[in-house]
Amino acid sequence: MTQHRQRQPERPWLRDRLLDVAAIVISCFCALVLAGEAESAGRLSADQTFFSVVAGCAASLTLWWRRTHPVAMMILLAPVGAFTDAAAYTGVALLYTLVVQRRTRAVAVMVALSLVTAGVYSWRRPDPELPLAGELMITGGFIVVTIAVAVAVRFRHDLIESLRQRADQAESHARLRAERLRALERERIAREMHDALAHRISMVSLHAGALQIRPDLTRDEVAKAAATIRDSAHHALEDLREILGVLRAGGGEGDPRSEPGLRPQPDLGHLGDLIAEATGAGVDVRAENHLNGTPVAPSLGRTVYRLVQEGLTNAGKHASGAPVRLLLERTGEGELHVLVSNAVTGATSRVPGSHAGLLGLAERVELVGGRLRHGIRADPDLGNVFDLEAWLPWPT
Repeated sequence: MTQHRQRQPERPWLRDRLLDVAAIVISCFCALVLAGEAESAGRLSADQTFFSVVAGCAASLTLWWRRTHPVAMMILLAPVGAFTDAAAYTGVALLYTLVVQRRTRAVAVMVALSLVTAGVYSWRRPDPELPLAGELMITGGFIVVTIAVAVAVRFRHDLIESLRQRADQAESHARLRAERLRALERERIAREMHDALAHRISMVSLHAGALQIRPDLTRDEVAKAAATIRDSAHHALEDLREILGVLRAGGGEGDPRSEPGLRPQPDLGHLGDLIAEATGAGVDVRAENHLNGTPVAPSLGRTVYRLVQEGLTNAGKHASGAPVRLLLERTGEGELHVLVSNAVTGATSRVPGSHAGLLGLAERVELVGGRLRHGIRADPDLGNVFDLEAWLPWPT
């Protein structure tokens, strides 16, 4: 049985926590570097630099909650940004998280807030070498680059997720297709078993019944009936062995007659043997074959054989002693017409029937594009008559 693939979390908790710790360490290092540069530029005194580093490291701790509360952390960071630029890396990391999480409105608000706090800081502690507009442009550039990188990462995550979903769908479709093929194969094997064995077992049952109800049979007649029973049972075992061989070989969608070592499936060329076997079992078959040996496609021949086999089997089981008319002809519309007809005697069959044969025939005829009809009709000479009739397309 195909096992469903277990989806693992995309980003395990431990990995996220390690990344958060690394982000905090990097942010603290950046806070130290930025505070030192501000002191070197004369924007901060030594005491202010110390408090700036402390504030930047404290702000870095907000990165621990950047996935769950990024907006709140940025709002908490705003006063620090107005006092020092040591928390600039922390603001960039929080903005990156907002973009990746698709919080578009929050991104717009936080970008505006970042520009305001950067402007306040530059106004309170101006850079001696760079005007306020220049600092805002640099800050805006960092923000644009951060958003671009975050969008690219988000698109990559979306692409990976899309490919994963497609792989899951393809696996699901493949699993459903395999299950459907297995179901079709089971139906095919069941149909072959019914078609191949029902006729043989019916012959065994009919001859055994004749031995039971005819105690006056001569020794030769009993021996002949016993030989017929033995031959029918032997053929049934051969058919069963072949079908089970297909099952063990995993025939898939292939046809059983293509399996090495198995006999070809019967077709029109075997109709004579089928009629002789039914006649030997006591069925009065009156065949009218107007095909005159015209070759037909193998699939069509097998379908005709199964039709005749099912008709003769049903006649032997349910209308014992009644003559059976078999008609094979080509119609003017280019179809092959098959008719198996017998009078309804009203006798009760000793052989149980499941009616699966007619259902299997309907499937076979439908597969080759034909039409099937069966039922009882009134005949002026014979009374009620059961017809099994099919019209099959005959390719030119």
